[in-house]
Amino acid sequence: MIRLNQLFEEKSARVLNIYTTAGYPNLNDTEEIVLRLAGAGVDIVELGMPYSDPLADGETIQKSSDVALSNGMTLDILFQQAKTIREQSNIPIVLMGYLNQMLQFGVEKFLHSAAESGIDGLIIPDLPMDIYRDQYQAAFEQDGLGISFLVTPETSEERIRLADELSSGFLYVVSQSKITGGSTDINQSQTLYFERLQRMQLRSPWLIGFGIHDAQTYNQACQYGHGAIIGSAFIRHLGQYGVKSVGDFVHAIRGEDVRV
Repeated sequence: MIRLNQLFEEKSARVLNIYTTAGYPNLNDTEEIVLRLAGAGVDIVELGMPYSDPLADGETIQKSSDVALSNGMTLDILFQQAKTIREQSNIPIVLMGYLNQMLQFGVEKFLHSAAESGIDGLIIPDLPMDIYRDQYQAAFEQDGLGISFLVTPETSEERIRLADELSSGFLYVVSQSKITGGSTDINQSQTLYFERLQRMQLRSPWLIGFGIHDAQTYNQACQYGHGAIIGSAFIRHLGQYGVKSVGDFVHAIRGEDVRV
């Protein structure tokens, strides 16, 4: 979590978080992808834990999870890959997955393993905030792991403020009430939602995700939040162009011509 805190202390705008599914497109691609993302100037890597029933994920990420699981990806392998990445890079890494994965692995063992492998925080969309606060917050803090809760356009102000209070990495602002993978531009109702969040003067830095897929939507999101999260568009790019094209994707999002 220290790496996340340092990032937001040093950078208050245009933070770029890229999601990639661990073990996709090939089991041993994870390390190279994350290191290429870091080398291209990405600020945070959101590392997806492949899961057979990903409730918040659209078709693109679901398919990448299926491929990763078919490749033999497990949480033990993921933690070992993360440890190897951490030996070579200081980029903040956040795991994205589901509560049942933690429960099956054993919550205490899962948190210890994440911390020991150099993970900085977690995004668990189906972990209720009250359950986290009452049952897991102390364990997260003991292992030095942050957590990011999600808010949507339908989330009440009371719940937004609770998510803001409990989030210790960043607040994940879902731009639309849909699963991941949308590819439309940000519309007026979404900008009104972002402006409402700005007026709330939240404590946590917040990143906008779901539907951010190109330079235009990234720039639009950065006008309101501290940055943006891109997932499905990157997975589609990986599937089409391969691992060595990672830098091209990042520079296109940033609006840069330099290639790595």
